[in-house]
Amino acid sequence: MEGTLWYVLTGTRGGRNRIRILQAVDERPRNANQLAEDLELDYKTVRHHLDVLVDNDIVDKSGDDYGAVYLPSDRVRANWETVEEIFERVE
Repeated sequence: MEGTLWYVLTGTRGGRNRIRILQAVDERPRNANQLAEDLELDYKTVRHHLDVLVDNDIVDKSGDDYGAVYLPSDRVRANWETVEEIFERVE
């Protein structure tokens, strides 16, 4: 999991936005529209990053389609020290 976190959050072009999304859903679970608004990002961009985060078991999706709410996965919670280290290095 640790290697996946580093790669998905720092080893790709969209890493910075993925970090922002993960920080936001850690603060308060939100849907894609709320994330786009709160982070001032395009909705399609947010959807793309959420798909990557879900596919890599970094965030979980609760609910269906438009109203689905996202939150950090249990697996990420278990590795939160690594997540915080990534946050510190990127900021």
